[in-house]
Amino acid sequence: MVPREKREAMFAVYAFCRAVDDIADGPGAPEARAAALAEWRGEIDALYAGRPGRPLTRALAGAVARFGLRREDFEAVIDGVSMDAAPGMVAPDLARLERYCARVAGAVGLLSVRVFGCADPRADDYAIALGHALQLTNILRDVAEDVEDGRLYLPAELLDAAGIETREPRAVAAHPALAEACAALTEIALNRFDEAQATLAALPAADRAALRPAVVMMAVYRRLLDRLMRRGWRRIEAPVAVPRAEKVWIALRHGMR
Repeated sequence: MVPREKREAMFAVYAFCRAVDDIADGPGAPEARAAALAEWRGEIDALYAGRPGRPLTRALAGAVARFGLRREDFEAVIDGVSMDAAPGMVAPDLARLERYCARVAGAVGLLSVRVFGCADPRADDYAIALGHALQLTNILRDVAEDVEDGRLYLPAELLDAAGIETREPRAVAAHPALAEACAALTEIALNRFDEAQATLAALPAADRAALRPAVVMMAVYRRLLDRLMRRGWRRIEAPVAVPRAEKVWIALRHGMR
């Protein structure tokens, strides 16, 4: 869908995101994970000082120079991953969840729209809304998996509204009112998808064309959310996914417009 130089830049951005995310999800004490993320902050400093050290940072240097990728967006990704790496990511309030989504997903979107070559500043609004929608969909898909890791991203306000007083992840997952809290978070995700779609429609044709890879992701994740809603929240351990063939069909459909 995109020329080789843009593909390579996106591969480098993805590799960076994967590298820092693996730190948060990896073994070791919180202090060790924090130290590893601090090293990555140093790598970003070196990257923008013209002294990239690691092979991955050197790969990012070309993308930064070619597409004007912003330092603050890389730093935001590390900030978001740091929220996962530290203890206490359990039932955050809605404001904290918003910050988390903006960092781990919205910032990636902001890097991506620059690689894609969007000229209209409203493309940033699209990236942030879509990033939030995608991350909330991930959270809804992974409730059972996150609980096993001692994490619970369902926001405190929605748990309270559903009458769930406990904040112990396993107890929340087993609570009969879990479906109500998940349904409320689903509504927020749907609103963010709608916001992203409306912003996309208002962009110039050239930017909409440049954003086709993101539009494919939006379509795939929107279908994933539909499947989650059909499955419901009584059996959160039941896996839900969009089949590969369907993803290919979506990619072809949007790529040939």
